[in-house]
Amino acid sequence: MTTPRRRADPSPPPARRLLHRLRSAASGLQTLAYSSKKEGGGGDMGPRNGGSSSNRRPGFVDSSSWRYFDSRVVGITRGDIPRHAWTVLHMLKRKGFAAYLVGGCVRDLLLKRAPKDFDVITTASLQQIKKMVFQRCIIIGKRFPICQVNMYGTKIEVSSFSTNANHVKGSKNIGCPEEFKRYDEGDILLWQNSMKRDFTINSLFFNPFNFKIYDYVNGVRDISKNKVSTVIPARVSFKEDPARILRGLRIAARLGFEFSSETSAAIRELSLSITDIDKARLMMELNYLLSYGAAASSLRLLRKYGLLDFLLPFQAAYMSDQMKDKSNDTDLMLMKLLANLDKLLSADRPCPSCLWLALLTFHSALVNSPHDAQVIRAFAALMYFGSWEGAVNFLNQDIGAPAPFIPETLGPSRSKLENLMEQTSHLASLVKSSVDMLTSIDALQQSLAKYSKASQVSGLVLVSSRERERVLRIFEGLDTDLTSYEGTRGMQEIDYKLLKDGHPGEVRFVLGQVIMDTMSEELPRVSTEYDQLNMEASEDDLADGSRPSLSTLFSSKS
Repeated sequence: MTTPRRRADPSPPPARRLLHRLRSAASGLQTLAYSSKKEGGGGDMGPRNGGSSSNRRPGFVDSSSWRYFDSRVVGITRGDIPRHAWTVLHMLKRKGFAAYLVGGCVRDLLLKRAPKDFDVITTASLQQIKKMVFQRCIIIGKRFPICQVNMYGTKIEVSSFSTNANHVKGSKNIGCPEEFKRYDEGDILLWQNSMKRDFTINSLFFNPFNFKIYDYVNGVRDISKNKVSTVIPARVSFKEDPARILRGLRIAARLGFEFSSETSAAIRELSLSITDIDKARLMMELNYLLSYGAAASSLRLLRKYGLLDFLLPFQAAYMSDQMKDKSNDTDLMLMKLLANLDKLLSADRPCPSCLWLALLTFHSALVNSPHDAQVIRAFAALMYFGSWEGAVNFLNQDIGAPAPFIPETLGPSRSKLENLMEQTSHLASLVKSSVDMLTSIDALQQSLAKYSKASQVSGLVLVSSRERERVLRIFEGLDTDLTSYEGTRGMQEIDYKLLKDGHPGEVRFVLGQVIMDTMSEELPRVSTEYDQLNMEASEDDLADGSRPSLSTLFSSKS
């Protein structure tokens, strides 16, 4: 018996076709170089790579890159906007305010991906939003205050153009009054806001009332090139907000994009600056990296840019040790665990942080105390089936030999079912004790002692005591008399609402499935033929006549 698998957030042929059209449109999009030098010699404000090298005085407005196009021609209609987001947009418009979808949701709609959330920006001030439109909303955030609106059980973040203008420190000298007179007031408002955003591909605006998508910083061009680029010079952007480094990694990991050379260099140069970020926010960004179906690729990028040593020191030491004589990490148990977790998740079907924390805890327990593969299978099956009887029935079936991992497993399986219960309970107790590595510097340092080249940890433990208790609840009862353990469920499919809410039973079930999949014999990649067909479909996409190239859709705003 094998556990059900779900291919999460696939890239179907239409998405690949759109990306092919975006690439073909790139040559038709003019580039915009952002450069600005403050009085007194602000040397950081040099031109971006690929832009013009000519010096421009502060406030220069280059409208040659301003573009808009009709969303319907690329298959984006009002039907793609969920009811809760559409209601918020409509209520703002009914009160006389302009309202747009903005950021990652517009990017994901273009790429035919499920957006993680739908963010709205409006010409109303936060006070007007609360007094005139959504009286029950709450204003949150100190540095970047927004209104959080609860609509049909979903929370939507609504920001204001005026708030963004008042609270963003960088790029204050964007445009000047005498130059603004040449342009439409609405365009200036959108352009100013887009120039204050983190990455070009996050700086798109969508007005569903007139079906227009607006691009002022070549965001579509970068999507077509699979590039993550900052709007302003990368060093300036990351110094303004070091958390943008982690957000950039998240985007690149999820979309499979690459960084521009300038952005990549700035991440390496300023990687240490993430230690200045509040620990609660670091934990939030780490959760965004690992909970939405891109954990494996996120871990690789964190390691590539030297950030894993700060955020997950034990996993960084493990990876460095295991990769001494390897060029590929796909056969490492940690990466297989994360890859199997990713198969079950997506942007609109995330997991709570306690799941990936439990997964890391389980793996670190095996690294420190390797176990028989049959014991590991029993432990996973116990969590998946919810009873010892169900786990034994699973193990008695012809399920194939377990996959071996070094150093986590102890060679060929030698355990018999007679003493398996005691060993499984012992493994559960070791996993529970390993949770201390998440919250205790001493416990973390003790585990790192086995790695001679491990980085020194200087107090960067991100997990709160409350989160520690949530992880412990997942393993509750697994280290006692297993004959009386009862955690069965009424279904064998994942309840993603319960999972998102962090229900211990649902998290335990998914964790069991991920470990069972990892311990199974290596299966052929079922996606190989699928991916090949997609590649072939994209080769001749332009000849299918279904939709015109985006290069013919853009209208100049200048």
